Amino acid sequence: MSAPALNPLATEIAAMIAQDGPMSVERYMGLCLSHPVHGYYMTRDPLGADGDFVTSPEISQMFGELLGLWSAETWRLIGAAQPARLVELGPGRGTLMADALRAARAAPDFFAQLTVTMVETSPTLQARQQRMLENAERTVNWADAVEQIPPGAAIILANEFFDALPARHYVKTPEGWRERQVGFADGRFVFGAAPEIEKYLTVEAETGAVLEVGAIGQRIMTTLAARIVAQGGALLVVDYGHAQTVLGETLQAMRDHAYVDPLESPGEADLTTHIDFAGLGRAAKAAGARVHGPVTQGYFLRQIGIVQRAQALMRNATPEQRAEIERSLVRLISEENETDMGRLFKVMAVTQRSVEALPGFIEEPTV
Repeated sequence: MSAPALNPLATEIAAMIAQDGPMSVERYMGLCLSHPVHGYYMTRDPLGADGDFVTSPEISQMFGELLGLWSAETWRLIGAAQPARLVELGPGRGTLMADALRAARAAPDFFAQLTVTMVETSPTLQARQQRMLENAERTVNWADAVEQIPPGAAIILANEFFDALPARHYVKTPEGWRERQVGFADGRFVFGAAPEIEKYLTVEAETGAVLEVGAIGQRIMTTLAARIVAQGGALLVVDYGHAQTVLGETLQAMRDHAYVDPLESPGEADLTTHIDFAGLGRAAKAAGARVHGPVTQGYFLRQIGIVQRAQALMRNATPEQRAEIERSLVRLISEENETDMGRLFKVMAVTQRSVEALPGFIEEPTV
């Protein structure tokens, strides 16, 4: 079989490998997602039926509304600093924030002096968010990185943010752990392993095992947790992943709502990995913060009132609308199968150590 034709980003990455040798999986993911010209998030709106995947805010308004109410109640519980600041990391089309702000009007003390910061690197998505929030009635600012969030206590929402951050892979060989790399041979990108042994990695595993480390995500978590410890606020993470650190790779590429080879057509598919919530939790605790959860998304949404919200929406809905609300509710909270969103997605919060309980995490079960 002949090698596929290379797109512009593939041509550029192949040239980098020819000059400098194979690159880490982390660097390859970073180029695919965030290359300033050809990166996946730099060039398109990936969401919705016409995109490559659908997120919870796009499934139902209930998701964003409940996170808006959760934000207002959490702000009250942690001391109600004024002005209130609401931050979203990787905000997609702005749908979650639009729904959250609409619901937050029910908490006038929170909404009255509320300012919003959207952390977004994609010019395409930032323009979409600006259109979505042009009638938000609150001051909305944009930042390129978490370090640019204005100072002060803040409620920070991160829905499907950490899964899109590049991760490192390590492969266990008879001699020890080696970093997995992306090379180029016979017109194709291929996986390989670095010649150097990673002496600091001492995890016991069989030959061929893969260890996935979200180092960039853990560094960002350290930054956010340290900010919360020093300035107050809370971080809510909603993402798909595992509650405990486990061996195995989860790198996947999604295009047109179907899985594709992550090494083909770089920059044209969404690359993600499952989140290691235990790793994020360790990073937050090391910064001096308290970690709440993780719990399953189904449990969290039920605890903060999604069933009651669905029933309220159904009361004034047509039969077709009621059926759609019911379908959306089941999709968001079902835990029947391991791949159901309500079970696969987990929710975790980070606060100062003095905050003992938060909505959605009381009497939390083990996941």
